Amino acid sequence: MTQALLAPIYDFLHCETPARWVDVALENQEIMLIDHANCEKKAAATAMSLMTKYVERTELLFCAARLAREELHHFEQVVEIMQQRNIPYTVLSPSRYASGMIKHSRHHDELNILVDRLIIGAYIEARSCERFAKIAPHLDETLSRFYTSLLRSEARHFTDYLELAQQYAGEDISERVQSFGRVEAELILSPDEQFRFHSGVPV
Repeated sequence: MTQALLAPIYDFLHCETPARWVDVALENQEIMLIDHANCEKKAAATAMSLMTKYVERTELLFCAARLAREELHHFEQVVEIMQQRNIPYTVLSPSRYASGMIKHSRHHDELNILVDRLIIGAYIEARSCERFAKIAPHLDETLSRFYTSLLRSEARHFTDYLELAQQYAGEDISERVQSFGRVEAELILSPDEQFRFHSGVPV
């Protein structure tokens, strides 16, 4: 079941998470959990932003509303696990990941802006799903079970974003998707000065 769920994710992404990232994540689980909470909160905020800006797009409203609810629920779950482990929810600087893709997005024509935003959202959700699957087998039972439980929703979020991007574009977006895929892979595979949930290869 898990392999069938992940197959579209691996087909979509241009690379797998390097083993070095997994090693560093296991050594820095407190930072991983704090940044994971941040990622869930940001994902919910992104969904709410889409709902606010594109009120005339009914499909996007319903999809983003569901996504926001799920991401906030995941945020609560991560914070609860942190509390159980006496991990304080402290401020962390953001990773370069999302901003590294956003700077390649188009900034003219509202439709192009939306399509690029949805494609970027698809990559963020796909990478999250891939990393949950990558690290889950190496974690303690509680965290492993939790991260495995997130796979289905993250995979659906990826699909939702990509399908909406295709629908609103009204034309083939495969070239645009591939372009962002190359950018995303470069961010994942290149050396990174900091460790975060979506960081590159920590140095």
